[in-house]
Amino acid sequence: MRKCLEKTGFLDSRQVTARNRAESTAAEGCIASENRFSPCDNGVPRRAEVRVDRRTPEAARGRVRLSDVAELAGVTKSVASRVLNDDPTLSARAETRRRVVAAAQRLGYRPHAGAVALSQARAKAVALLIPDLTNPVYSRVIRGAYRRARQLGYVVLLAEDTPETEADEAFTDLVGSGRVDGLLIASARPGHRLLDTAELARVPHVFVNRAVDGSGRNVTVDVGSASAAAARHLAELGHRRIGHVAGPVETSSGRDREAAFLAATHELGLPEPAVARAEFSEAGGAEATRLLLREPGPLTALYASTLPQAVGVLHALRERGRRVPDDVSVITYDDLPFAEYQDPPLTTIAMPLQELGASAVDALLAQLAGEAPHDVVVPGEPEVVERGSTGPPR
Repeated sequence: MRKCLEKTGFLDSRQVTARNRAESTAAEGCIASENRFSPCDNGVPRRAEVRVDRRTPEAARGRVRLSDVAELAGVTKSVASRVLNDDPTLSARAETRRRVVAAAQRLGYRPHAGAVALSQARAKAVALLIPDLTNPVYSRVIRGAYRRARQLGYVVLLAEDTPETEADEAFTDLVGSGRVDGLLIASARPGHRLLDTAELARVPHVFVNRAVDGSGRNVTVDVGSASAAAARHLAELGHRRIGHVAGPVETSSGRDREAAFLAATHELGLPEPAVARAEFSEAGGAEATRLLLREPGPLTALYASTLPQAVGVLHALRERGRRVPDDVSVITYDDLPFAEYQDPPLTTIAMPLQELGASAVDALLAQLAGEAPHDVVVPGEPEVVERGSTGPPR
């Protein structure tokens, strides 16, 4: 009746204003009602109710977030999430767990339905930690990992893990918070902070190229056979006075290549090679070569532990007036297309590095599927790619 009168203009304007105020007040009372779904007619409750707000000041601000719970409990957001989701891999004191649960109860925290669904699903992403993004050899490992991951519906997130920007527990937190499903660690070295964290043992991970003794999670290639192939190649050319540009003794790959090369030369009846250790870089190769050229008695051949080192070897030999291969032959572990375009083109040992990256992804996803971790050696014989940097001694 009032609506009809209002539409026809027969309702006094003062009556309309009073009615609107009453309905507005009643509507607010409906929303604030203890029973938020109490029956209303046009926003007017059938019976008046008074709601007492028993929420905490934090919850009264709006929807409580996980970060609010973490702040009140004095823990990280990742820890709060894992406590509330009963993560069995979380190592936390009982007092810490009680504090998180109490904070959630006090704030009235309810996990977002979408967040719950995400936490129970795979992120379909893995993180690959590389020790040096300027080292071109890792491009093949990265490519192999990326392609295999993509075939299996995953993506690879890349991070550079150098001694200056060393990875820490932040990377295990990425797994704990569900942002990535596991870690591919190609940057292992003694004293690494990530290797020393208790959290690492609780997340899926493998070590790629650089082995960690006793971990049972190493994915490597047969570096021993590669170094042996280099020694045989030089011996077959007639070289006896050989030097080795080795990698840092702190890395398993550097140690293993050096040990295998020394063992192979011994088996071949050659004198023990002179060894100079340096970083896996062009500068490292040049520095080691300068040291080896000081050895008594001229060396007729050098074996470099990585391709970037071999580029530095060529540089140091040129600056000292040594011709390659007339005065000194050079062979290197690793093969990439740019080896063909050095002066002279470098003789290399081709290794299945792309297959190494793919196998690392397979090993990590096997862990995610519930399989126990185990060491993997990628099959494949090393191939000597003979180019212009090696020849008979003169």
